[in-house]
Parts: sequence; C-alpha cells; structure tokens
Amino acid sequence: MKNKFKLTIHKAFAILIAILSINSLMVHESISFPIYAQQGYEDPREATGRIVCANCHLAQKQVDIEIPKSVLPNSIFEAKVSIPYNPEVKQLLGNGTEGNLNTGAVLILPEGFKLAPKNLLSEELKNKTKNFYIQNYSTSKSNILVVGPIGGKNNQDITFPILSPDPSKDKNTFFLKYPIYVGGNRGRGQIYPTGEKSNNNLITSSVSGILTKVNENSKGGFLLEIEKTDGDIVVEEIPKGLSLVVKEGNKISVGQNLTNDPNAGGFGQNETEIVLQNPERIKSMIIFFVSVTLAQIFFVLKKKQWERVQAAEMNY
Repeated sequence: MKNKFKLTIHKAFAILIAILSINSLMVHESISFPIYAQQGYEDPREATGRIVCANCHLAQKQVDIEIPKSVLPNSIFEAKVSIPYNPEVKQLLGNGTEGNLNTGAVLILPEGFKLAPKNLLSEELKNKTKNFYIQNYSTSKSNILVVGPIGGKNNQDITFPILSPDPSKDKNTFFLKYPIYVGGNRGRGQIYPTGEKSNNNLITSSVSGILTKVNENSKGGFLLEIEKTDGDIVVEEIPKGLSLVVKEGNKISVGQNLTNDPNAGGFGQNETEIVLQNPERIKSMIIFFVSVTLAQIFFVLKKKQWERVQAAEMNY
C-alpha cells in the first residue's frame, strides 16, 4: 500500500512539473511575438496618438492604408495596409542566425466597425485573406484588429475585410466621418514586451580603455577584453550574429559602438478617414440631380418652343 501511495505521489509530482514546464515554455514563446504585447495594454493607442507597438519597434518606417472614401451601412469593404520593405534584406533572429523579415499590423477602426464574418466574404476576399489570421485586439474591442507576425517575402500588403455598422440597428453609431488609425511593423523589435532588450540591438562599450583581446565564446559570439586606464580588465559580451566594428589594439571610449546595427525593420503608423454614408441621403441626392436635369431639359424645350412662336409671328 505504501509503495502504491509513493508511486501515486511521484506520478502527480511528475505531472505537475510537466505542466509547469509547458506553461513556462508558453510564456517564453509568447513574449517573442509582437502580437502578445496586447496583453500589456488595454488600448493600443495612447492619449498622445502614439500606437504602443512603437515601444518595442524603435526604428521608424513607412506604412500606408487604402480604404473607400465612403461606405454604406451593413456592407463589407477592404482595408489594405501596405508595409513596404526590401524582400532581399535579412533580419537577425533570436538564435543569432539570419532569416526573412516578418510583418504585423494593428488596425484601429471606429466603434461599430468590425471584422467581417467569413461566411459573408466573396471568393475574391477569401483568397486575399486566406494566408492571414486576423483577430480582435481583445474580447471587449472588436473594432481593433491585429495580425502577425507573418513570415515570408510576400506579405507587404495585408487586407482586412471590414463590416460597417448599421445605425438603424446600432444606436451608438451615426452617419458621420470617422478616423481610422493603422500601425505596421516589419522585422523584430529591439525591446520585448517584458522590457528586456532583444539581440536586435547594436552593442556599445560601457567603459573607456584599450581593446586588448577578442575571443570567441561557446555560444558563437565574442568576448572583448578592454583594459581601463587603471589596469582593470572589463569583458564585454557580444551575442551571436553581430559583426564587430572594432579590433584588437583600438582605443575605446564609453558609449562607442562595438558592433554593427543589426536592425533591418521598423514600425510606422498612419491615419485616414471614412464616411458612413446614409442611403436615404444618396437617394435624395439622386432625386435632386434628376429633378435639376429634367428642369433644365424642360427649360430648353420651352425656350425652343418660344423661339418658334416668335419666328412664326415675325413671318406672319
């Protein structure tokens, strides 16, 4: 009985260790993806207008968005986000090797606008979005959409299928002009959501002195020995994948670059506007234009008729 009890305890302990290991692995993986930074911010757009992705992706790059100028209620339209980059450029991965740039985007829509359900998409839209997994920023913010990171060379354009609201059903939406904000990044960031620096940064010297020795470490990086003026030796560790811009015998100063800047990506944000158009207003406008056109035609016909009468009287 005691042996069975001990065996049961050992099994339970082993299961507990396995669960903790899996959870630890999941947390470690999650902080390596920009999309999980949403866990740290209730709203991705700060009061200053800055999108929080810029806190991790420090380099500034271009991003563009294309949408219709106006849409009708309860209709589906495309929001095309362009994140340009050179597909031949490689980025430094977390393990120190080189890889293709990945992309990601966040789209902040007006209240009431949301991701269009798949069963309502046309075949064309389904083909445009089949390679992207788009999700809500949070369960309470269906108007904010995120996607990424997306690997590969052909993801410079990301299409979001959007469903517009119907003010006749949703009393919190109105027929107005609304702002839309977008942020897009390419490549890895310089800071993890936890606040730790990634290996996608250049390394600077913490001391002044003479670089006396450059050694390779077991991890594939370098160990630089810098002798200070008082004779003390300070060792600077360089991660794998970075290239040195100094050599033995160089005089080093505090803050001097010891490596190249490996960052090949960056983050950008942009904004545009869209009008939620009232169908009744469009119908009224069409009726108005038709009425004006008909009035002009009748006026011309009446004028021609009057000219004929005048000509007949003169001949008489």
